[in-house]
Amino acid sequence: FNFQVPKVSVVSLVVYNILGQKVRTLANQSFEPGFYKIAWDGKNDLGSSVATGIYIYRFEAENFVKIQKMILMK
Repeated sequence: FNFQVPKVSVVSLVVYNILGQKVRTLANQSFEPGFYKIAWDGKNDLGSSVATGIYIYRFEAENFVKIQKMILMK
């Protein structure tokens, strides 16, 4: 996940399965202005690998929210 933060912001990046259950929290912290890249290793919050399939991520920073589907292929 590549993103840019124009000013100091709390960023939340969470991955959900197709049923809407939270799989992994990738970020939930304050970021300084700049460009960032966060990688998801295909594991859940407990460290177990998740199945190949469709997942949804929610990116939130300040007043901006983006929700999008993605495909995890192993």
